[in-house]
Amino acid sequence: MNNLIDISILVPIFNECESLVILNEQIVKSIADQYTYEIIYINDGSTDDSINILKDIQKRNDNIKIIHFYKNKGKSEALNIGFKKAEGNITITLDADLQDDPKEIHNFIQQINNGFDMVSGWKKDRKDPINKTFPSKVFNLVLRFLSGIKIHDFNCGIKAYKSYVIKTINIYGGLHRFIPILVKSNGFSVSEIIVNHREREFGVSKYGKSRIFDGIYDLITVLFLKKYLNKPLHLFGKWGILFSVFGLCINSFLTWQWITFNFFQQGMPYSINRPLLFFGILLLVVGIQFISIGLIGELIVFLNKRNNYRPDNNEYINFG
Repeated sequence: MNNLIDISILVPIFNECESLVILNEQIVKSIADQYTYEIIYINDGSTDDSINILKDIQKRNDNIKIIHFYKNKGKSEALNIGFKKAEGNITITLDADLQDDPKEIHNFIQQINNGFDMVSGWKKDRKDPINKTFPSKVFNLVLRFLSGIKIHDFNCGIKAYKSYVIKTINIYGGLHRFIPILVKSNGFSVSEIIVNHREREFGVSKYGKSRIFDGIYDLITVLFLKKYLNKPLHLFGKWGILFSVFGLCINSFLTWQWITFNFFQQGMPYSINRPLLFFGILLLVVGIQFISIGLIGELIVFLNKRNNYRPDNNEYINFG
């Protein structure tokens, strides 16, 4: 690797002023004597004194960088900008609430050096109440089934990535919960190690009950992006053809019934007000609309790839 910095540490922050000094000391203690490093704190619109504490920390350490959002944008946006700014050969992410243990950083680096592109933490002995741990277990079980990725904790805050991996993903909304799926779908290897999870010392969790529903919406987004991002017609066309065939069969049956009654005086009298007729027409219209949406999606994908093509688009590594 050509980068001068061994590791980049990314820490998203939202109202965690009590833990920042302790966290920074623990991170520096765990890496300073072994690696060249940068620590990027992303202050996600905190309304407490976090930004001033970060500035004080930065004055004492030239390896500290601060990104400050004027308003809260969410963890995905914070990580996304951090991924773009990170310059280390290996990038580590961890939460600012002190529940992630910086002593684990060396274990993640070892696993990355063993050949994996991404390593995710597994909070096997999680120090959180059951109202957080139980939904998390269900969430992870569903993701393992749908994604085929055999890890236990998709949303663990502490993760490690090779530098080129983070340059290929773009996360927003709540997609930080599904980073292993996005990374795997880009062709990279994903591994997992058990980490020490600590009890929260300060503040409260920033995630409420609404994250369950948000997670469902984001999951649908990820599954769509994973399978159909570059071939939308395969999704919309499939349903469009299905609806169109059913509609065509219904209307063909009604047309044959009209012909046999009016010309051969056989069968049931034909009525234009039959609900089945309108249902058949509806299926045809919806089917054509689905196929049209798929074709428009294919056109957008084609134009986007043509207009944004760059030889250094981070989709491959040239070893020549």
